[in-house]
Amino acid sequence: MHLVPHVPFDFWVAGSPPASGAASEAVGRHPSGRGTPRLGDGYGRSMATIRLGSVALDCSDPAPLADFWAALLGGDVAFRSDEFCAVKTADGWLAAVRVDEFKRPTWPDPSVPKQMHLDLNVQDLDAAQDEAVRLGAQVAPAQPAPERWRVLLDPAGHPFCLSTQIPD
Repeated sequence: MHLVPHVPFDFWVAGSPPASGAASEAVGRHPSGRGTPRLGDGYGRSMATIRLGSVALDCSDPAPLADFWAALLGGDVAFRSDEFCAVKTADGWLAAVRVDEFKRPTWPDPSVPKQMHLDLNVQDLDAAQDEAVRLGAQVAPAQPAPERWRVLLDPAGHPFCLSTQIPD
């Protein structure tokens, strides 16, 4: 089994070296090759007006997944249908989209890989984990650095991380 290393958010802010491994080192390079990107150095800016509109999660049943994310993020399900649900949060939109023959990720087992994951900023890891589990998440069996971030699985099996390491 091979796990892709999670690059902690304080690496991007402080420029400290990643935990280990060539994959981590490659992630910390600015696309121009100038070195470690830092907040405020223009990295990620575009001449065009482009902004993240939404994150969409594939699933077999959009309604319960949207209800879970709305409750966890303090948002509202603003649109609901059998094929698509949209959750409005203070920070943007998250969508749950029905996909025929959806296969639940089996992370960390690579037989059905994760398609993506969300990193959520929290103040208290234990309290946030308890709330996520109360709302229907499961604690993932693999916890690479539980003192810094916790890996959970949403009701459709998508891994997501709770972390105190994300800069504002």
